[in-house]
Amino acid sequence: MDMRKGIVVHSLVLNMVGALLVLAGVGLAATTARGLLNYRMAASRHGGEVTSLGSDMLPQAGQYGYMVRLVGTPTVVEAPRDPEFNLRVNTPVLLRHVEMFQWREVRIGDAVHYEMDWVDRPLDASRFEEPAGHANPASFPISGKQFDAGLVQMGGFKLDPVLLHALPGSQQVAPDTKSLPENLAASFTLYRNHLVTSAHPDDPRLGDLRVSWDEVPLQQLTIVGRVSGDRILAAADAADGKGYDVELGDVPLLDMFPDLPVPPEFVMSRQILAVLLAALGAFLLLCAQHRQRDVLLALGLGGLAVGIVACVMWIGADWPATCGWLAVTLIGFSLTAWRLRRRR
Repeated sequence: MDMRKGIVVHSLVLNMVGALLVLAGVGLAATTARGLLNYRMAASRHGGEVTSLGSDMLPQAGQYGYMVRLVGTPTVVEAPRDPEFNLRVNTPVLLRHVEMFQWREVRIGDAVHYEMDWVDRPLDASRFEEPAGHANPASFPISGKQFDAGLVQMGGFKLDPVLLHALPGSQQVAPDTKSLPENLAASFTLYRNHLVTSAHPDDPRLGDLRVSWDEVPLQQLTIVGRVSGDRILAAADAADGKGYDVELGDVPLLDMFPDLPVPPEFVMSRQILAVLLAALGAFLLLCAQHRQRDVLLALGLGGLAVGIVACVMWIGADWPATCGWLAVTLIGFSLTAWRLRRRR
């Protein structure tokens, strides 16, 4: 009686542990798939799942249309040039600022007063409350402009103008008076990194011009964008309306897009472990019910159970993954059918 009772208890324990292991295997496969699906769904809002290229930042076959993450310092191949002032700078973007010394109206509460200052746009004095004695020139003889580099690369990829305009940072450029055209050299003098038309720079007069330049510095950046041949550009179909990101320094992807969930790690290892756990559980169930230690049958049952669940979860979301799990399911089914036929 005691021996029979012990056998019953042993069988019950094997059944419980086996069932738990099968559930653990199926659950591990399901949570891994769910984690990947949630991550891809969130990533699709920014253009799609992002692949970090690391130091291998070269165009390769099969990359077209994929989102990638690049880390490095851009290289200016064709530097921008301001043709009017004959100024060329090794920068992705060169900005020319033009200001004129003008009257401007200042209101503090109900009080109105007028002062002269450098302003980067023409001020229409006719709109002043007291226009008499505060007339400004009608227009600027020279306007501010932006000059983009002809070619900027990150590794082997060319950066699209949208990404160039998103590069962070700005620093002033000291102009070279020796390179000025003769007509401008006669009109402008260098004063505190500005070119000014003032006869006395410390005491400017109405209508005097002040010209300066800013450049985007070359520094380490992290860029996320879509591959199109040998170019990196914005993903036009991204739901966030942007489809790219540019950050200063080496920034992790999850810091660039805080709304992304943390994707599961060691995906392949987790999937293999899921099948092995389910197979071990099936083996214990077979031992408890049939007193048979058929490893191949257990492996087939484990693959079948995990494969069916994973295959259903991936249907319509990722056809390569669906086909992979379908193959696991078919192999598990074939192995199970073969072992059962052998037993008969």
